Amino acid sequence: MPDEKKRWWRRRRTWRLVALVAMLGVTLGALTTLGSTIWVRTAADGHIYSERDVPAAPVALVLGAQVYAGGQPSPFLAARLELARRLLEAGKVKVLLLSGDHMRWEYSEPDAMRAWLLEHGVPDSRIVRDYAGFDTYDSCARASRIFGVNRAIVVTQSYHVPRAVTVCRRLGLDVDGVGDETVKQFTTPWRISSTREYGACVKAVFDVVSGRDPVHLGRHETGVEDALRMA
Repeated sequence: MPDEKKRWWRRRRTWRLVALVAMLGVTLGALTTLGSTIWVRTAADGHIYSERDVPAAPVALVLGAQVYAGGQPSPFLAARLELARRLLEAGKVKVLLLSGDHMRWEYSEPDAMRAWLLEHGVPDSRIVRDYAGFDTYDSCARASRIFGVNRAIVVTQSYHVPRAVTVCRRLGLDVDGVGDETVKQFTTPWRISSTREYGACVKAVFDVVSGRDPVHLGRHETGVEDALRMA
């Protein structure tokens, strides 16, 4: 009986230790997420504008999003493209740099984005594609290091704009951001995407602090410079 009692106390102490470690882990994770989110939003403060008030820039960096089978942009991506189209039409920008995922041969966000813009009256001479914008960090890094962009308006959804602006600015781009909210009508996807931003802010801090290279680098591409000369 005394041995059984000792084993019971040992199990109890073990479970208490496990619970304490788990609680500390949750607390640390929560503090990391909160701190990362505050850092992102603070760094973007003063650089997020409405479509009407955003200062002009030579380039709009349009960030990719999901494309459906058959090449149709998702509503979230189509909304970004429409916002970029209006910025071009209003003379806020001269060239659209479409940065998205083309990791697989059969899936190309930049090509789908270009096709949508052409269908909606944007001249091909104002469109440049970046096929290696696999995430926000890569899009910002490649805009600067591969395409030579130093001043831009970054276009995405409003929940994503603070992170996009912060990452780009930390990588040396002078950017302001404009966010779309028209797809807020899709309540569930909007809520899920907005919630994911908290975790994405943690990744953004890691990316910026580590100073990692984008997945793909390469030679300097003159597409943006050429398009600006023709604009």
